[in-house]
Amino acid sequence: MSRSSSLIASSILLGLASSLPLPSASAQPSPEPPIVGIPADMKNYTESIPGTDLKFEMIAIPGGTFTMGSPDGEAKREAVEGPQHQVAIGPFWMSKYEVTWDEYDQFAFALDIKKKEREKIDRTQQAETEKRADAVTRPTPPYADETFGMGRKGQPVICITHHAAMEYTRWLSEKTGNLYRLPTEAEWEYACRAGSKTAYSWGDDPAGLDEYGWNVDNAEKPQPVGKKKPNAWGLYDMHGNVAEWCLDHFLPDAYAKFPPGKLMIQPIFPPDAREYPYVARGGSWDDDADKLRSAARRASNPEWSVQDPQRPQSIWWHTDATFVGFRIIRPYREQTNLKGLRSQVVKGKGTR
Repeated sequence: MSRSSSLIASSILLGLASSLPLPSASAQPSPEPPIVGIPADMKNYTESIPGTDLKFEMIAIPGGTFTMGSPDGEAKREAVEGPQHQVAIGPFWMSKYEVTWDEYDQFAFALDIKKKEREKIDRTQQAETEKRADAVTRPTPPYADETFGMGRKGQPVICITHHAAMEYTRWLSEKTGNLYRLPTEAEWEYACRAGSKTAYSWGDDPAGLDEYGWNVDNAEKPQPVGKKKPNAWGLYDMHGNVAEWCLDHFLPDAYAKFPPGKLMIQPIFPPDAREYPYVARGGSWDDDADKLRSAARRASNPEWSVQDPQRPQSIWWHTDATFVGFRIIRPYREQTNLKGLRSQVVKGKGTR
């Protein structure tokens, strides 16, 4: 059995955010049809974080259509994974690996700003990208050791909230001049499947985890990124290691609300001011194999911060979520309803 007790279904919707306790379904066609395949000017690349020695690799993901969700007969399937529906996704780049502490620490602990102060850089004379990056609010100090003794160098970041992940992508976007964000749930599953239609990207046999992923049967904690085989599109740790934040809010019966037989264009239910629940995908080192399936869905909840004694609790750190991290994407052409999107979460506003 899994060591984690907080397993809740996540969801996906197309349309506009809602301020109601549970979002209502809304389906709208995308203003522009997504590009199919990989454009000629779209290649894999390596991004450098300015002012540091850090680099990360981005993999070009082709635009296309796929069947989202799991079939009725899939082993260990949960009701929130259906009904299956067709989805069209535009091309984007996805990080080859999960975001590591090496990268996240630059943002979370303002290491970039501290370096400028040591070097006596006149920050009023910086490039506009650096000024905007410096202006992004940084996390408050964590209540305890944020790694929980599970390692830092080369390790995936853990215990951070959905809000924190969104703010990191905003900082990184300003820092680099390229638009980075969390993947939508549809983008994540599309990239995880990498053209497959089976329970896992390699097939239906969970025994493949010995080669492709970390879970409760072969790991006692998160592992350094990239130590198992990648999927067919060159992405590592899509199954296990840490569950990965997606952009979407969650609704348990969202798939059932989509029009039957209709192709859903880049579906998304955008985040709003509420802290919960958001989608995390892929399963983790702390989960049974079935939770690592391509269609398996999970949602955040307040139990992820039980040990946080602060009132109100932190909007940056989850004290009990050593199983959750994230990876990033860069859209080739951002969809209209996500342009300018940023986290609306504010501490103490009673929007949990």
